[in-house]
Amino acid sequence: MSKEVNFLIFCIEEYKSAKNLTGKQVIRLFQKYRVSEYIISCFEALHTTGTSYIIDDIDLYIEARKAS
Repeated sequence: MSKEVNFLIFCIEEYKSAKNLTGKQVIRLFQKYRVSEYIISCFEALHTTGTSYIIDDIDLYIEARKAS
């Protein structure tokens, strides 16, 4: 597995725990708003940040996608 895919799995698991969601719920949410593509494309910047920042960034990204 690539480092980007490993990081994506990490983000899914951390988001799931932080939001008290099931894995299935997170996958649906990430698919609906294309979060996985965002995480992969921003891997170089995101993987250097902390978990709280990543969760907040994903929330901001989803909110921005909802608005558009």
